[in-house]
Amino acid sequence: MNQEINMPAPGKILAEAIDRGQSALSEFQSKRLLACYGVPVTREALAKDAGQAMEIARRIGGPVALKACSALLMHKSERGLVMLNLKSDDEVGRAYEKLASAAGFELEGVLVQEMVDGQRELMAGLMRDSQFGPCVMLGLGGVLTEAMDDAVMRMAPVNENDVAGMMAGLRCKDILGAFRGQSPADALTLVAVLTGLGRIGLEHESVAEIDINPLVISPKGRIVAVDALVVLKKGKSHAVTH
Repeated sequence: MNQEINMPAPGKILAEAIDRGQSALSEFQSKRLLACYGVPVTREALAKDAGQAMEIARRIGGPVALKACSALLMHKSERGLVMLNLKSDDEVGRAYEKLASAAGFELEGVLVQEMVDGQRELMAGLMRDSQFGPCVMLGLGGVLTEAMDDAVMRMAPVNENDVAGMMAGLRCKDILGAFRGQSPADALTLVAVLTGLGRIGLEHESVAEIDINPLVISPKGRIVAVDALVVLKKGKSHAVTH
């Protein structure tokens, strides 16, 4: 899908967004940036019309999710701009038309995305501390993020030992192992996610913060970023390194 073909350099993604005056990347742009740094993201592509959405859904196979996609949209679910478990051409086509008309402004497109199976959800992110600089975060994700407040943080750069310590520091760490008949989370992929976030923070001053939530763990231990947001610094120059 999109992340495998004609992937632009991360600096180009950021520079183009800054040139357009964006305060954040769209979900599509955010995931393209993350994929450049080894973060596994959902198979997806942008559709510009209902026919294209159906074609993409057929290519992905299985049920898909459709999401209105724009740099102006940071909270799509709360606005009813996400539709899940769409199985037929008819469902996909009607969902496209509904989302395109409900947004109320021009969209980058409608994101057609694979549905990822998995009940275990993490969140990962990047923030900039005034004293310590870019810091990488790992925590419990999904709808329980705010309620449970279970997260750990390390200064960038982070390495494999740092990630192991972060995993051990979570109160919910048991979900990372073999859990209720499901395979352990792929620790190497989690290392790639968190080290990649640290690299973005060190290499791109224009990035203010990153939020990946949820980072889903499938029953077989596969880890994939289902939703992501990259926020840009206000008034930042176009200085990027890639």
